[in-house]
Amino acid sequence: MPIESVQIQRPEPGVRARARGRERRMASPKDSIGRAEGFEGAVAGLSLADVIQLNSTSRFSGCISVHYGASQGLIFFRDGDVVHAEQGTRTGAEAFFDIMEWRTGRFNVQPNVATTSRTIQMSAQHLLMEAHRVIDERRAGRGAGGGQGDGDGEPESWLARVRRIPGLAYAVVIAKDGRCVDDPSYEAETLAGQAGYLSLVAARLGNIFKAGPAQVAAVNGAERHVLLLMSKKNSLAVLVHGNADVGAVEAEVRKVLAAARG
Repeated sequence: MPIESVQIQRPEPGVRARARGRERRMASPKDSIGRAEGFEGAVAGLSLADVIQLNSTSRFSGCISVHYGASQGLIFFRDGDVVHAEQGTRTGAEAFFDIMEWRTGRFNVQPNVATTSRTIQMSAQHLLMEAHRVIDERRAGRGAGGGQGDGDGEPESWLARVRRIPGLAYAVVIAKDGRCVDDPSYEAETLAGQAGYLSLVAARLGNIFKAGPAQVAAVNGAERHVLLLMSKKNSLAVLVHGNADVGAVEAEVRKVLAAARG
């Protein structure tokens, strides 16, 4: 969801500060590439997900009001944490996922607009990754319902099945040069960077113990685990929830891969 312009509203009534002293409106994607897609924002090239990530890093407190046609969504922050979201009759994570699925629209950032509700417990990064997974599931389900699939071929099909494995937060295919295959999202780049470091560590350990190239590597953490399955052509990096069993997730991933090969 690319950004065009953003309005930052201060709590004083009737006062509205604008980015760099004046409101800027950048060329919309419709003007530049003939498609009516694009969020309003302050910095070219950033998406709504990027703004959420930046607000998390800067420990922002306030609200992002998102408008999509006649629909409105609210995302509340407290010291950088996404604590609550509202969209229509939905609240919490489901409302957040609905908002993140919108392809066009505009949003305003409202500092110091607070809520007493706490319906979301995940970290911002975890929440964004979960949103990406849920949106993939929804779109894959709609494609299956239409009887034609998503039209992107078999790789997306098996990858969508991998992402639906219980306990799995996100998954991305990584080429030998470290590039994410068909996934330019921030979440994919972050996971690819972690997987690249894990691959280097695994290679060094293989050299030390003269065990040859590793095919599987994993690192366990308190909040999440990273699993890397390597092949001659591509690698599959998997982010696993901290309370999930990495071994069980790996076994399910291998089942999906075996079915895709067969």
